[in-house]
Amino acid sequence: MCGRTACTLAPDEVSRACSYRNRRGQRRQPSWREGNADKYRPSYNKTPQSMSPVLLSHRHFDKNAPVDECVLVSMRWGLVPPWFKENDPSKMQYSTSNCRSDNILQKKTYKDPLLKGQRCVILADGFYEWRRQEKEKQPFFIYFPQTHRSCEEKQDPVNESAEQAEEPSDEWTGWKLLTMAGLFDCWTPPSGGEPLYTYSVITVNASPNLHSIHDRMPAILAGEEEVRRWLDFGEVKSVDALKLLQSEDILTYHPVSSLVNNSRNNSPECLQPVDLNQKKEPKETASSKMMMSWLASGSSKRKVSDACKSQEKDTDKKDTTSKSTGALQQWLQGANKKTKT
Repeated sequence: MCGRTACTLAPDEVSRACSYRNRRGQRRQPSWREGNADKYRPSYNKTPQSMSPVLLSHRHFDKNAPVDECVLVSMRWGLVPPWFKENDPSKMQYSTSNCRSDNILQKKTYKDPLLKGQRCVILADGFYEWRRQEKEKQPFFIYFPQTHRSCEEKQDPVNESAEQAEEPSDEWTGWKLLTMAGLFDCWTPPSGGEPLYTYSVITVNASPNLHSIHDRMPAILAGEEEVRRWLDFGEVKSVDALKLLQSEDILTYHPVSSLVNNSRNNSPECLQPVDLNQKKEPKETASSKMMMSWLASGSSKRKVSDACKSQEKDTDKKDTTSKSTGALQQWLQGANKKTKT
């Protein structure tokens, strides 16, 4: 299962965090489809029916776009098939937030978009999962280990082309986003109205290191090459794309407080590591330390929205380009006050 995620980056940060190399080896940042950056809201506690950043091939919207060009779109979590007849998508009688990889070809809701090549990558800081123990459930936050790029991922300066060498260095050094495989579709209300793009997260059997928490997990695409192949619906056929969905020990996790159980709670405390033995002091690991450092440095690394800056006592000037919510910035400021001396 995957029923709760977190994605706390501002729209421009999401674009930088999922940069990719095209077929010529050039580093590119995907742009947001017109009007979609405004629909996305950063959150520490995202639920189905909320809007999330999704990466997909630009050719789904423009047949003349380069075959390797990606675009960011805000999509509603929970796939709504185009043949759904109600005017309110929340009236669907069954959940489509997840779809199982083993029976994806057996259900029309997922089979149709898969065969049409409507594959996408859902972006998130990580996802939450609950382990059942006795009379209660313990939540965990699961994410990519936050380490420096390996030597294999770095460009070899000896073999680097002159064109690549001239590229400006703007490598993302913030939180490494989780890349989950998904399917999307487009639904238009029967009575008319704006088309709604929705998605479903594909799940697989849990990897050995996560099986003690839950028996299912999102299908994770590890590395730029797997992301590229999953999105390339022209070159990589559906049957071959499904082979990319494997259960591997590539994620790390830490326990968090029951605060996340309530979807209305939306603050950095949702991600705060806890010690299950004491449940008082954070139990720190290398990755959890990096997470808290990233949250604590939010005020210096992230742009602030006009709404939030109007509430600050020490205001230098307004920033009209930021799309982060005022509440998000307040949370980050709160984290700074607790962690900085």
